[in-house]
Amino acid sequence: MKLRSKKFLPGENTLMVIIAFFIGIAAGAVNILFRTTTDFVHDYLFVPGYEYATQGGWYILLLPLVPMAGMVLLIPLSLLFPGQVNGYGFTGFLKKVNMQGGVIKFRTIFIKILATSLTIGSGNSAGVEGPIAQVGGAVGSQVGQFFRVSGDRMKTYIAAGCAGGVAAMFNAPIAGVFFAAEIVLLGSYGSASFSALVISSAMATVVSRAYYGESPAFPIPDYHLIQPFVEIPLYMILGIIMGIIAVFYISFFYKVRDLFAKIPIHPQLKPILGAFIIGSTAIFFPQIMGDGYEYIEEVLSGHGVVWVMLILIFLKIMATSITIGSGGAGGVFAPSLFIGAVIGGTFGSFVHNLLPSVTATPGAYAAVGIGAFLAATTHAPLTAIFLLFEMTGNYLIIIPIMLCGIIGTVVATRLNPDSIDTVDFTREGINIHEGRETAVMKSIKVGKIITEDVDFISENANADQLLTIFSMAKDSFYFPVIDNTGQMTGIISLQDVKNILHDEKLRCSATVGKVCARDVTFVTPDDNLYTAMTLFDLKGIEEIPVVESADSKWVVGMIKRRDVLNAYNHEVLKKGISERSCPIKISG
Repeated sequence: MKLRSKKFLPGENTLMVIIAFFIGIAAGAVNILFRTTTDFVHDYLFVPGYEYATQGGWYILLLPLVPMAGMVLLIPLSLLFPGQVNGYGFTGFLKKVNMQGGVIKFRTIFIKILATSLTIGSGNSAGVEGPIAQVGGAVGSQVGQFFRVSGDRMKTYIAAGCAGGVAAMFNAPIAGVFFAAEIVLLGSYGSASFSALVISSAMATVVSRAYYGESPAFPIPDYHLIQPFVEIPLYMILGIIMGIIAVFYISFFYKVRDLFAKIPIHPQLKPILGAFIIGSTAIFFPQIMGDGYEYIEEVLSGHGVVWVMLILIFLKIMATSITIGSGGAGGVFAPSLFIGAVIGGTFGSFVHNLLPSVTATPGAYAAVGIGAFLAATTHAPLTAIFLLFEMTGNYLIIIPIMLCGIIGTVVATRLNPDSIDTVDFTREGINIHEGRETAVMKSIKVGKIITEDVDFISENANADQLLTIFSMAKDSFYFPVIDNTGQMTGIISLQDVKNILHDEKLRCSATVGKVCARDVTFVTPDDNLYTAMTLFDLKGIEEIPVVESADSKWVVGMIKRRDVLNAYNHEVLKKGISERSCPIKISG
């Protein structure tokens, strides 16, 4: 009876999909809370302040006070939760998900919502898409912690929450899925986890559409490819431009952050200083304030002025870098859309004025630019492609966005292998795409775990001496072979001994030097465990000799596969205890 009842219980993958269903609903709900909070700050802080400052005359000089007010209100939150409020938090989020077990505190949901709303709602230049991904990811992490799931399952639940958050924000479920797959999971996912992303993204979109309707984040005009043989090369050129400017954007973004870190003033004053610069610039170019969605719509409709769009490319890069680099809270997703739109709009205006009869309107190029620049900046072309497709519902836009987005990504990658999210990892010497396991193994040197008590065999030894040594061996079946100078010239294994036993002629006449393997795989004490484990897997062996160097093959020990695994487990346990240990209380 018990066996029959088990047939009706959901399997592991089915249970994961069911849980993802509810994660999606929760992600859709927190998206509504996020947008409502941002709109509240915008309506009651930015709108009255902006209207007062722009009523005419000298009042315009008061405009910087509006974004500065938002940063002043950010101070109590920053003091209450130090290190969790200011700056670009998405890089740290990726580190938690992919290298630190994915445990995200519940309060992250409200910290990100409130901090980002105060930043963007007061007119500072940032986006909500990165923070909403973190908020959705925090929902998924809370679910994973409740069910006490494994590390891989935790990553899936977090990614499902991210997919739901982004899908609900853009009303684009497919883009939400690929955002989580490409950016959060770094392209490493299985069919089961992909199903969870799809379900969560779909349900979050259902919740969002039930509340806001089915309109996308901003309307994109109908797209038509006027003359393919003329426009396709133009879109390819646009892709190259996107890649070059994306690399400039990433470099400038981190240089500004480094510059603010060196300014000798109190950290809580730096966001206010950044807001003052934003507000002062906005006196002349108010389009840079906030997420810039209103101006994106203007550019998409073809009403952008060429020289203004050209200037705004660099002013928006500057404004976003200053807002986040100085300590404001927010993401870079929406600013990337803005920058892509004005790049595309500027390029489209030039080519349309030059070739009006065979090119589309500037708005079409702006639409493609949105996705292409996003792809080049984040190195996530699929996310950008499907985002544009879902926004337009027009299949024809797929061709130019694929070409422009892929070319932009390739150019950006060739010029700088880091996306805007991975620069900090490279600075720390971490390859985030390798994951936590590889990073741990790369942190341990071979010299720390080698077995120094090694038996050697001379290449002049005969078969009887060889058989005697192997018969006395306890747990080792690989022995280095050395020459008269003591340097390693080969290695002999149990398989070589078996060959001798089955060959009477070899047993009577062969020396070790004749039967040993000369093409020896070895490591040095300065190599790391990841290198050793890669060689174990590649060669299918269990032991590797350790020599002083590639030029001096004096054997200093042996390293075994099981020793590598033991060292890895010990290091993970040590780090886990260190990260979670309670502070020592000193009495008296």
